[in-house]
Amino acid sequence: MADASEDPTIFTAHCLPSDPRLWATVTNAYLGTRVYHDTLHVSGVYNGACGDTHRAALPSPLNVQLEAPAGTGEQLTKTFTLDTNTGCFLHTLEDSSFRASQCIYAHRVLPHVLALSVSLSRLAAGSGPITVLLRAAFSPESTDLDLHLGPDFQGARYLYGHTLTPEQPGGPQQEVHMLWTPVPPALTLGQGYICHGLSPGGLSNGSREECYWGHVFWDQDLWMFPNVLMFHPEAARALLEYRIRTLAGALDNARNLGYQGAKFAWESAGSGLEVCPEDIYGAQEIHINGAVMLAFQLYYHSTQDLQLFRESGGWDVVSAVAEFWCSRVEWSPGEEKYHLRGVMPPDEYHSGVNNSVYTNVLVQNSLRFAAALAEDLGQPVPERWLLVADKIKVPFDLKQNFHPEFEGYEPGEEVKQADVVLLGYPVPFSLSPHVRRKNLEIYESVTSPQGPAMTWSMFAVGWMELKDPRRAWGLLERSFANITEPFKVWTENADGSGAVNFLTGMGGFLQAALFGFTGLRITRAGVIFDPMCPEGVSGVCVSGMSYQGNKLDFSFCNDSVTIEIRTRAGPWAPPLEAELWPSQARLPLPPGHKVSFPCSAGRIQRALPQEAEAASSPPRTSS
Repeated sequence: MADASEDPTIFTAHCLPSDPRLWATVTNAYLGTRVYHDTLHVSGVYNGACGDTHRAALPSPLNVQLEAPAGTGEQLTKTFTLDTNTGCFLHTLEDSSFRASQCIYAHRVLPHVLALSVSLSRLAAGSGPITVLLRAAFSPESTDLDLHLGPDFQGARYLYGHTLTPEQPGGPQQEVHMLWTPVPPALTLGQGYICHGLSPGGLSNGSREECYWGHVFWDQDLWMFPNVLMFHPEAARALLEYRIRTLAGALDNARNLGYQGAKFAWESAGSGLEVCPEDIYGAQEIHINGAVMLAFQLYYHSTQDLQLFRESGGWDVVSAVAEFWCSRVEWSPGEEKYHLRGVMPPDEYHSGVNNSVYTNVLVQNSLRFAAALAEDLGQPVPERWLLVADKIKVPFDLKQNFHPEFEGYEPGEEVKQADVVLLGYPVPFSLSPHVRRKNLEIYESVTSPQGPAMTWSMFAVGWMELKDPRRAWGLLERSFANITEPFKVWTENADGSGAVNFLTGMGGFLQAALFGFTGLRITRAGVIFDPMCPEGVSGVCVSGMSYQGNKLDFSFCNDSVTIEIRTRAGPWAPPLEAELWPSQARLPLPPGHKVSFPCSAGRIQRALPQEAEAASSPPRTSS
């Protein structure tokens, strides 16, 4: 008898019965066949006279055997499954590297349709081709029908005819018409889907003169990537692989500007070469490099995927960007600081400025990450990387206690969009609460109301960091002006102009929810949390977060936090714990168990060795 936990509507075996009569059947109200049988039947279609009348046997195109080619090496697991709930028969071939599935079914809604589908999926990292064979034994002949091949119809083969012998003398001979699609002799899974980047208006937009022509900007790396990484690290890796594939173009961009290393295009398409229609942006908005590096940094901390960096080109990107920064800065003997001159910050109302604070902080962050990664990979760390990181100028006004956007910026000058307020989040940069507040207040008052949609979400995140839910919510609500009815399509600008289906604005808004309310920050040591319920919201739940092979739920209300590790990808995924602040208490997080504690800040991190065993086991309960 089947285990009570198994679905009683599904029957599974690893081989077929020796008697073909006992193989599974698939039928609906009109068509029916046995799997791997050479005939099918149509309801009401008979051949033969009087006592010899029987269902007419039509040749079945579904008699296709799924096989792995010889010499695959590894022993395959074969599974045959009949799902009586869906009416599908499934044949699966599987080893450690791939799974091939063949599904045979009679369509429930379209009774004139019998269907066969084959799917191939990769179960392990790799890009080599995977091939399975499809053995078909179809012949358009029948002992019960006079059949003829007709002209192909919309890519399908056509067979028609009639029964040979009517049931009664002089009776009608029943007509049949059949369309089928021949199967190929083999099916090969190649490299699979290759990501070509995310553009501000998405794949549905981007024709000439529309939504930035489908080009890829910093929008992908800074505004969209953190959300993707939070739930789908494999998709996040695909976005990074786009940057790896276009590194050659980035190297050429740097050479064309007279610098070393790689300069990623402000507007990138297939090659990675600069395709921005206006030269000034491609030459001056070099902060794109910092956004690309930040994406690689977040991915590394979140996944510890060393393979991407050691074998798949990630290190080449990181080191090339570090070299660009070191060749682009200039030493100021008077200040004994490195300067970055002639740039355009995210605030595109100002060009050709010196020492954009946002850009220079990204230079620091990029070089320090490159140095730390080099140590992890056993690579030498060029002394210049850390020297530039430590000595680059980060403008700060001691008198007014805020960061001027660039050298010479005067409070009151209008700015286009979020710029300095990106320091702290999403750009990791230590700020005192007082300075963070001053930056927010000064730039909120001068940011253009015509600016792009993602701006106000970052102001909201800043006020959430400062535990001011009223002010945060008011700014977050300003984003709603960019959402159009009735399908909630986002526009770049509040007046409806600019890019539509504006993924950048959606990305900023989603980050406010995922990283603002929760206080989540991906760091080298773990995922920091510092939750805050927005006004009028009783609780927040983020379900399906991914961190180093663990899937977890993070929820909180005003007085408590709950964390549950739902699944672990495998034995390589480390046990986790929650360290609470300021008490430094460490709580094991065993899979499948909810762990709750009073609302506080803390960090989800790898369990220390003495706690690792506890984090892998359910908590003890008293009797």
